[in-house]
Amino acid sequence: LALGVLSPDGISSSAYGTEEILIALLPMAGLAAFTLILPMTLVILFVMVLVLLSYREIVMVYIRPGGSYVVARENFGPRIAQVCAVALLIDYIVTVAVQTAAGTAAVASAFPSIGPYKLEITIGVVVLMAFGNLRGLREAGRAFAVPTYLFSGAVILMIIVGLIRSALGNLPSYDPHTLHGTYTIGSGSAGLMSGAMIFILLKAFANGGASLTGIEAVSDAVGAFRPPEGRNARKVLMAEGAILGTLVAGISWLAH
Repeated sequence: LALGVLSPDGISSSAYGTEEILIALLPMAGLAAFTLILPMTLVILFVMVLVLLSYREIVMVYIRPGGSYVVARENFGPRIAQVCAVALLIDYIVTVAVQTAAGTAAVASAFPSIGPYKLEITIGVVVLMAFGNLRGLREAGRAFAVPTYLFSGAVILMIIVGLIRSALGNLPSYDPHTLHGTYTIGSGSAGLMSGAMIFILLKAFANGGASLTGIEAVSDAVGAFRPPEGRNARKVLMAEGAILGTLVAGISWLAH
């Protein structure tokens, strides 16, 4: 239940992390973006490991709810802690906005008939999530655990099938010249040689950092765990990290 209620924020980020990297790279790098996606993903996964290792120690020492805010307040004082509090608030607000919009867009791409109602559907999902969370952390766990595990299982199944088909040589690939998507594919020749390419790569890295949102949720709710709180929180944190890393790496590989 803890993994179900505390990890949706982080695990669901894998649904659009790779996409956000490509959105930044495609206009400048062209088809080379699909080659750059792998090293960019490796960098993001490396950062994710560092974040996980940091929170792995935090949950053992700071078992009171609050996460980064509590750590900053006890070590640097309330003024610095307010910066962490604001950062957490912005993180969660942006996460709700981006994830609900991305999820609705994904469903609309499969069922184009609901496209005109994307805004209404997104608002409805936000209201539903708010209703579920206001019932309480443990109560919400039962409601959120099922979709979390279904999502993770479905994406892992997709990755496994994709890897098997790739190994067998029958994984279909698309000719980009026949596709008419939302984002323009640049030539790549001028973009890769440009001095501005370093800024494009940094923007792609920042976009891909969306894959890391939500990892802090476990440390924010250590007090909700059963004793020993720190050890149980650490187990959930590492399980979430393993699932998230697998999903991000697998999606990036299939995109490549």
